[in-house]
Amino acid sequence: MSVYDRFELPPEKAELHRKAVRLEWWTIAFFIGAVALLAVTLGQSQAMKAAWIEDMLGLVPPLAFLIAARYRNRSPDHRFPYGYHRSVSVAFLAGSVALFGLGAYVCYDSIVRLVTGERIPIGLVELFGVQVWLGWLMIAVLVSTMVPAILLGRAKLRIARQLHDKVLFADAEMNRADWLTAGAAALGVLGIGVGWWWADPLAAVVIGADIVRDGVRTTRGAVANLMDNRPRLVDESGPHPLPDALLAGVLDHDWVADAWLRLREEGHVFVGELLVVPTDDHDLVDRCARLQRWTRDFDWRVHDIVVAPVHRIDPPPADRWARAGRAGS
Repeated sequence: MSVYDRFELPPEKAELHRKAVRLEWWTIAFFIGAVALLAVTLGQSQAMKAAWIEDMLGLVPPLAFLIAARYRNRSPDHRFPYGYHRSVSVAFLAGSVALFGLGAYVCYDSIVRLVTGERIPIGLVELFGVQVWLGWLMIAVLVSTMVPAILLGRAKLRIARQLHDKVLFADAEMNRADWLTAGAAALGVLGIGVGWWWADPLAAVVIGADIVRDGVRTTRGAVANLMDNRPRLVDESGPHPLPDALLAGVLDHDWVADAWLRLREEGHVFVGELLVVPTDDHDLVDRCARLQRWTRDFDWRVHDIVVAPVHRIDPPPADRWARAGRAGS
């Protein structure tokens, strides 16, 4: 198969991706409904305002995912000879920046209101001829938005790990931030009800700080992806084990005396270069071609590996420093 062919996910992964697309459409429908409900009961609550803004920004990651899904597997062309896989990385950055921007705004606006000591009144509304405290309606709406966010987020996390889809993971983090926001906002509204004016902006500050933390982490990961860092796990908790496993498998070939591998992430897939030191020159071109096919069959994420025979491998500076450090310890 040529590297210029259209990239397709394996059948089981393609089915997972279709499920993720359906989840994202459900997410968009959920956020549109949540934004409308919160707008009706918004009042002057700072925490409610934070939840409302978050739900509006919550549309960014699913929209980014759906746009990237239309471009990610297009065949390379004269304008993009490496293909369109990085559309997923761009979408990951868009979702991460939206997460960070939301948290930063909520923190700033809430701290200002907390410092100035602004009291937020929550009045009464007439519902079916009965006077009802608006806070109860606010809490009911907030609680009603928590359950779908929890279910959507958990479903996306599982699929994101199986697909190595960081856009979907960032969206799941946004869903987590959404139900945390709703819970904290409900507590803030209750605080106003018992006379604790500071409970509402304080709840919003706590919400914003947690969202900023997630936004910083995912934005840092998204930028690192675009700078071709070493592949990492979908949750950015550590390096991905695939490069080491692939290199170990290459070294098991009896005609390979030494090898060096460099991989980078391009959306769902890994691409890079493999240098090999052959034991002899016999049938070298066919050996390299077979080795390239073997690397692509090793794991579905290995998409485009350039295999080049060399006389010797000089380790990059980082490897030399690491070896020197171990020798001196």
